[in-house]
Amino acid sequence: MKKLVIAGLALAGAGIWVGDLSAHGGTYRGPGDTVPPGAGGGGGNGPPTGAPTGPAGGTTGGGTPGPVVPGGTTGGTRGAGTTGLTGASEESLDLSAWTFWWEFNKDPFLNLKAAIANGSGTTGGIDFFLGTGEADQGDVTLLPTQRQIRDEIVPALLGALRTESNPDIVTGCLIALAKIGEATDENGDNAFEQVITGFLDSGSQEISETAALALGILASNRSVDLLEALVRDNSLGQKAVGSTEVDPNSRAFAAYGLGLLGNRTGDPAVRARIVSILTDVLPRAELLARQDLAVACVISIGLTPLDPGGLPAEGEGIDPAASRQQQIDFLLEFMVDQRRNFMSRAHVPAAVARLLDGLDDEACRKRVVDQLLVPVDPRKGSKFAAELRQSCTQALGLIGDADDDPLDREIRKALIAQVPELQGQSRKFGLISMARVAANPGQGAANLAANRAELTNALVAGLRRTSGEDQWAALALGLYGYLLNHRDEAPAAALAQALRERLGASRSGDDIGSTAVAVGLFGDLGARDGLVALLEEVNDPQTQGYVALGLGLLGDKRAIEPIQKVLDDAEYKPQLLQQAATALGLLGSKRTVETLVEMLDSAGSLSSQAAAASALGFIGDRSSVSPLIAMLQDDSLTETARGFAAVALGIVADKEELPWNSKIASDLNYRASTPTLNSMSGRGVLNIL
Repeated sequence: MKKLVIAGLALAGAGIWVGDLSAHGGTYRGPGDTVPPGAGGGGGNGPPTGAPTGPAGGTTGGGTPGPVVPGGTTGGTRGAGTTGLTGASEESLDLSAWTFWWEFNKDPFLNLKAAIANGSGTTGGIDFFLGTGEADQGDVTLLPTQRQIRDEIVPALLGALRTESNPDIVTGCLIALAKIGEATDENGDNAFEQVITGFLDSGSQEISETAALALGILASNRSVDLLEALVRDNSLGQKAVGSTEVDPNSRAFAAYGLGLLGNRTGDPAVRARIVSILTDVLPRAELLARQDLAVACVISIGLTPLDPGGLPAEGEGIDPAASRQQQIDFLLEFMVDQRRNFMSRAHVPAAVARLLDGLDDEACRKRVVDQLLVPVDPRKGSKFAAELRQSCTQALGLIGDADDDPLDREIRKALIAQVPELQGQSRKFGLISMARVAANPGQGAANLAANRAELTNALVAGLRRTSGEDQWAALALGLYGYLLNHRDEAPAAALAQALRERLGASRSGDDIGSTAVAVGLFGDLGARDGLVALLEEVNDPQTQGYVALGLGLLGDKRAIEPIQKVLDDAEYKPQLLQQAATALGLLGSKRTVETLVEMLDSAGSLSSQAAAASALGFIGDRSSVSPLIAMLQDDSLTETARGFAAVALGIVADKEELPWNSKIASDLNYRASTPTLNSMSGRGVLNIL
């Protein structure tokens, strides 16, 4: 596969590292100071070492967060920048760094699309794009209008697909069209679906597999037949790709496509069919040497919740397509079967936790928790792989709450007493789970305050731990404050004070970065002055980017001016550029898009050009559309730069509020990754913007 090396491009605002950029996707989801193998020097003034911030690039480089192998740490100390790593292998990455969890999970906390649509973002306006003919509301909201999407963006993307063959440009356009979406006509036909399907038999594997995934992102019910054929590698699938077999990557991408389609469809029968397909394929896929397809099946089953129903009659086996309860029980049986590969089993806990959401069935909930608690037990769980134990620890945080139900007391006891005895990553995930459980009041309880305090006291004590656990404890406290604030509850002032004191005492880049994000999440406006001082004092671009992001999360518009100064000087620091732009987007700055457009026009390197284009995608409005279209159509630019423009156009006009792959990335155990899920080569679904 042709590799396009973008020297030292770290896109932090999107949380992605783009070093050795592949034609297919190219952005590595992980801290920015960790450069994929072979990625070397920098464009402009050289690459900042930085932690990742977001989505990875989709075909060309654009996208959403791109998890694969989490790794680097934020570099530097106060007043001193660092250069970080100039090359790394998956084995050398510190997968336990706090930055990995943040980059995989940040999308719901940032939610720039909502900020822009509500008029608090940086510019322009959009109706509810992809609606059913709503009138223009350009003066009310800040996204592109429906007319602009249909009359300018879509024709530009279709035009590029007709004339271009470069994988960077083609894949960028395919994903962009899928994100924009097209209504199905009265005959069930979908124009975009027909266009995308035509690229399945491309001579480029990158283009072919991206087309399979794009069908799932588009989410037309008519695509189920074709996606099933690709997953099963049957004659229909082979005919579609023009080969005697469907490539294993394409099969995995098609399985993810089924999950994405199942997550969006409103037709219960379509969901049931998708679950039937995936649960039929999974047992055979798990027997393959590569676990890509099996992992994709497990994750996608969890993305496709069926309607609630009953259990099978006595003497009958489980029918996972019959009800959500049987869907969950099927996955639990798969998880506890020690004969199965640990890699695919490690994704079951998150899948069943997602399926429990909104399901009013305490007996089913108990069956799930009983199974998840076994691997977490230091003694009973020793027979389970570390990755599965990590996943169970995370899932308990999604299921438990702070009320007095016996099951929830058992979950809290495990998190406080048992998880700390496990290996490092489980302990770190356990801190996040404590925060989630503490913030969830459940059915309420007379002892709610005491139950919460037991967990938050453990988090405060965690601030004194070593080996990076203190950074996770800070992040967990920030998460707790965020969740309570969004329930219109006020977190204890003592917790805000603990974070503020830690911020003032922090010296290393990781301590500063994690605490800056934590106080931003917590919403402690009293920390604003300390963050502004750090923004001016810290020289390391990655750390500075996280400080800017913390200020953006705080929502105090007085921070716009100091962050704007950072952005103005960040043209040759791509990672910092995107983090600062994201922060300004959260704060509603009116200058940001203008600044980025100017940078796009004057950029002297591909890395700066790509960073500006990607940032425009994440925070852009109608005024960013024309320069991005011009960039896509400019033959004098490199194909990679033009591909970034296509990706950015897709982000600007996305039909969904959150990046499409945030459904997969959130609460994922990225320690159990496969090449088609998240990869340093940039070819995983989480590397695609």
